[in-house]
Amino acid sequence: MDRPDYLIQGETARLFPVLATTSKEGRTTSIVLACISKVEEFGTELMVSLGQRVGKRTTLQTYTEVVFKNEKVKLKDRPDGLIVMQNGTKQWRALVEAKVGNVELGAEQIERYREIAKEQGVDCVITISNQFATTPENHPIEDVRKSRSKIPVYHWSWMSILTTTDILLNKDAIADDDQKLLLNELRRFLTHESAGVKGFDRMPPEWAEVNRLISAGGRIPAKSTEATIVLDAWHQETRDLSLILSRQTETTVQEKLPKKHRQDPAERRKDELLTLKEVGQLRSTLEIPGAAGSLEIVADIARRTLDIGMTLRAPEDKVSSKTRVNWLLRQIKTDKHDELFVRLKWPGRSEATQFPLSELIGDPAVCEKDKAGLQVLSFHVFMARRLGAKFTQQVNFIKELEEAVPFFYREVGQNLAEWRKPAPRIKEDKPSAVDVNVAALQEDAEEDVDE
Repeated sequence: MDRPDYLIQGETARLFPVLATTSKEGRTTSIVLACISKVEEFGTELMVSLGQRVGKRTTLQTYTEVVFKNEKVKLKDRPDGLIVMQNGTKQWRALVEAKVGNVELGAEQIERYREIAKEQGVDCVITISNQFATTPENHPIEDVRKSRSKIPVYHWSWMSILTTTDILLNKDAIADDDQKLLLNELRRFLTHESAGVKGFDRMPPEWAEVNRLISAGGRIPAKSTEATIVLDAWHQETRDLSLILSRQTETTVQEKLPKKHRQDPAERRKDELLTLKEVGQLRSTLEIPGAAGSLEIVADIARRTLDIGMTLRAPEDKVSSKTRVNWLLRQIKTDKHDELFVRLKWPGRSEATQFPLSELIGDPAVCEKDKAGLQVLSFHVFMARRLGAKFTQQVNFIKELEEAVPFFYREVGQNLAEWRKPAPRIKEDKPSAVDVNVAALQEDAEEDVDE
């Protein structure tokens, strides 16, 4: 593949790059970029995540360590890669900057690459690291998001790339056997410790300070740096959780966010900081395709408890609350009841009630106590896991969370089914079209008049 005329330096991304053994970053980037161009479905999946359309005639070419002709922006370092996507006469290009292991991206370097992109007519910059972003558009570095540059910067975590490879392979979504082999080798490479790919594994040191303050009955100050750092770490972890569940379910699990939060991370942080300050909780909602409801996660700092649950609408075709509860209980297959509870929502101003799952199983009618004549509207089935001292610990909190969320979904969530209103049925006295033709309707009208 010839180097484009606008480059004075840059090689086609290689599956087997000839680089120094110390160049882990360059080696990893080259291999991934090569797979983007060589494995059709993999490249398509990543491009689509950036909002790009990929058609049958689309081609992807990738290069490493590029230098453009007539660069006015002089840099000591250079972008790790370049992706060129060709759709007929239309071309889309992205500079790529990657970090591996514990090395984090720097806002200043990214801004310099934005300047190059603007100067050379490149469409965007893509960063890759072990930092996590809710969506590729919501960059993990605040200064990058706040920049006035008009060049977009997208972000993939290494774990999101690994998850994409895993889902494609497990779904047998790669049509070409040779490309399938390449993608499997990429998965094998990325999972080896030498590649430096890792998940989010610890909360920041500020986590302990926020815990001490809230547990002692204190209130987080209005401009708390510690709370902001903790919230940013929580966003990293919840994104990692969605990727863990994606790999476990072999489907794409995403965080469920209001439109305003998805479009504006600053607005999300503002609202969630308010929740943390007012009620001492970190919250997240994960959307699992095909599940009966969203997976709701709450880390309650004062109680040192993880609450993980799903909300289901009660079946409206059941008359009594007891039969509605029985409908729910039939779906819960697990025998591990100790930490499970059901919260029932009632009409109007009637307060919600809550019962241990084991109590409802023993006597479903207990739900109707003090609720005579009312019908339960919805159920929130959840697990409340008390962590005690582990809750405040940087590493153990993450370990417990990443064990508890899949546990609840496996034991309870995946077995739940949402209630759907039954399809309308043809009435017994109107079995055929003749029973509802004009003459029949006229006859019914005359009968009504006579009555």
